[in-house]
Amino acid sequence: MSDSASNSNSASNSSSELNTAGLRRKPRQARSQERVDRILAVAEALFTTEGYGKTTTNAIAAQAQVPIGSFYQFFPDKAAILQALTIRYTNQLQQYLKRLLDTADVAALPLPEYVEQLIDATDQFFTENPGYYAIFMEAQSTIPDFNEIDRAADMALIEDLSTAFAQRNPTLTQEDCEVVGFVVIKVIGNLLWLSIDQDPIRRQRLVLETKKLALSYLQNYFPSNTSNLDESLGSTT
Repeated sequence: MSDSASNSNSASNSSSELNTAGLRRKPRQARSQERVDRILAVAEALFTTEGYGKTTTNAIAAQAQVPIGSFYQFFPDKAAILQALTIRYTNQLQQYLKRLLDTADVAALPLPEYVEQLIDATDQFFTENPGYYAIFMEAQSTIPDFNEIDRAADMALIEDLSTAFAQRNPTLTQEDCEVVGFVVIKVIGNLLWLSIDQDPIRRQRLVLETKKLALSYLQNYFPSNTSNLDESLGSTT
C-alpha cells in the first residue's frame, strides 16, 4: 500500500523516535548515534534469528563493530537493548497507523473499505517487521516495565483512533469514541497479534474473520451501506 515507503523511512529514522529508556546515556554526536543504531540493528537480527537467550553482548558488539567498552557506555546489558527495541517498535506502529488515519482519502472511505484499510495496514506492518513478534514475545517475560510500556502504547493508539472516530461521526461523545477505540485495540488488535504465528493460509483466514468482526461491531457507531460486504471482504467458502 502507499504507506509502505513512508514506513521504511520511519524505520530508518527510528533512532530519533526512540524513547531513551534503557539507554545508559543519550548519544549526543552523530558518530555515537550511528553506533547505537548499529547496536540496535544487530541485536534485533540476532534476537530474531538466534534467540534472546543465546545472544551475548559480546556477539552484538562484535557484529556491530563497536568496542565492548563503547557498547556499555550506552547499554548496561542486553535487557536494556530489548527494552529500547520494544519502545522503538511501539512508536513505529503508532506513527504508521496515525499516518493512515490522518489521510483524508482514508477517512472518507465507506466503513467496509475503512475497516479493510485499517486491518490490512496493521497486518502489513507485522509482515514487514518480523522482528516485532520475536521482540515482544521475549520482552513480555524479560522487561520488568513491559506492562507499563505496552499500556502506554495501547493508550496512544486508542487516542489516535478516538480522534479519527470523532471526526467520522461527530454525534458520538468523547466517552463513546474512547470506548470504541479501546475495544478495537484490545480485541481486534489481539486477534491480529495471535494470527502472526499461524501458517499463511490460516493467518489469511483469521485476518478476514477479524475484518468481519470489526465491521460488525463498528456498524453500531458508524452506520453505512454494507450490502457490498462480501464483495469487499471476500467469501470464506
